[in-house]
Amino acid sequence: MADATDKLQAGEEAPRVLVVYFSFSGQTSGILTHLAAGLKEQGVVVETEKLQPVTPLRFPIGNVPATLAMMLITFFRNRVPIQPLSELARSRYDCIILAGPTWSYNPSGPVLSLIDRDGKALFAGQTVVPLISCRGYWRMHWYGLRHLLGRCGATVPNCIVFSHPSTEPWRTLGVFLKLAGKNPELSKIIGRFYRRYGHSKEQRDEAWRFGLMLGDALRQGRDLAGLDFHTPTAVP
Repeated sequence: MADATDKLQAGEEAPRVLVVYFSFSGQTSGILTHLAAGLKEQGVVVETEKLQPVTPLRFPIGNVPATLAMMLITFFRNRVPIQPLSELARSRYDCIILAGPTWSYNPSGPVLSLIDRDGKALFAGQTVVPLISCRGYWRMHWYGLRHLLGRCGATVPNCIVFSHPSTEPWRTLGVFLKLAGKNPELSKIIGRFYRRYGHSKEQRDEAWRFGLMLGDALRQGRDLAGLDFHTPTAVP
């Protein structure tokens, strides 16, 4: 941190990062809070833009039929209309972090709406690092998102992925029940294998470390493709 402070005091302009994100259950925002803390420790200026659906979404969804219906429509990349972006989106940044959960193997509906409506204006000529919060099946999300961002004119050198740490099949069953409004972690049977919903403290700590890594690379002007975000705590 002293090195970052010395450089800024010497007149070097601080790198600027815009975090654009959607968080349905709060898991993505929790990871981002720690990532942003790491960036700020490196002297990076961090701005945040939260995507707000026109019609607020309910978490948990509340029942099994509605959860099944949501899983089905999101598999086909259903868009969720969002409110207009703030003035922050009109600026240029050293890096944009586009963050959100995986919905049925795909980017979430609000993120897809953002790319449809504002993708070229927001991402053209920018360096974008996606951050994905997921149950475990993230590759289709990543490949599809990278393709969409490339069509918008963005450079996508790397990605950060955090999957829920529980093992299968309990992770899938637990997430489904949580979305349906149940408490699987309190079940005498499922709770033995599914202790909690979402990301762990170790993953949040890892996100902070990733923020330090990313901030240092931005200050030094290094290629972000060389950063290793693939760890046992994130995605091996």
